[in-house]
Formats: sequence, C-alpha cells, structure tokens
Amino acid sequence: MTEDISTISPTAPTTAPTPAGPNVRPSYIWGTGRRKSAVARVRIAPGTGKVQINDRELNDYLTKEVDRKSLFSPLEVTNTGGKLDVWVNATGGGLTGQAGAIVLGLSRALLKFDPALEKPLRAAGFLTRDARMKERKKYGQRGARRRFQFSKR
Repeated sequence: MTEDISTISPTAPTTAPTPAGPNVRPSYIWGTGRRKSAVARVRIAPGTGKVQINDRELNDYLTKEVDRKSLFSPLEVTNTGGKLDVWVNATGGGLTGQAGAIVLGLSRALLKFDPALEKPLRAAGFLTRDARMKERKKYGQRGARRRFQFSKR
C-alpha cells in the first residue's frame, strides 16, 4: 500500500524551522592545531574577548606567562583582540605543547574567519606546523640515542 507522506501527517512541516531567540548559539569557526603530541580544537565567535580552555579560564589553565602571551600573539598581530571569544579543547602533551597547538589552531580559525589575515599570520610564522616530535626508542638501546654501557673486558 503506497500513500503519500503528506496524507500521513498533514501537520508536519515541509522545511526545518529556522532557530531564533536567546538560546541560539552563534556560528562558530573551527581550527585544529597540533604540537608534539598535543592537539587543540579551537573555535571562535564574535564576542567580548573571553578565552576558555577545557571549560576553565585562561589564567587557571595556563600557569606560565610565556604560554599566555603566545596565545594572544595571533590576536595581536591581526588586531582582533577583544573582538572574538575563544573556546579551546586541548588534549595530550604538556601545557607548553598545548599552548603551541592552541596558537596554530587559533591562527587557522582566524584565517577561516577572514582570509585577508593570511599575510600577517604567515609573516609572523603562526600558520607553520612545528614538525619536531619525540624520537622513538630503538631496540638494543636504552633510549632514542642513549646506549647501554659498553664493557671491553
């Protein structure tokens, strides 16, 4: 038995309603950054300049001043500081590696936000992935380069 869908539920809307109101989330722009074994998923949206990392405030999460300054450097270069809200999910590695991953992810998100920002971001080196990784341990050795003690006699 074949029936038309409109005869089964005449009250069903034909198109999805467009959301409106105070509970509507703004459209986010995403950027992913990696450094050593750390991965940071960064999302930005127009706002007042607040920064949250793993649902914590910036000063609560990053304890070193160097890491906090490095996080704001892409915003300073592009003159977007205080105009965008930044949310970050960072995993893996240590805090400094996560800070480097956040800088790359934030720079990539800013590039999607405004493609005209590519020149200052690239000139400052924020769009370049730092490829240095930990070297693997080799068999027959104590570590990546360290060897077991050699005894001649």
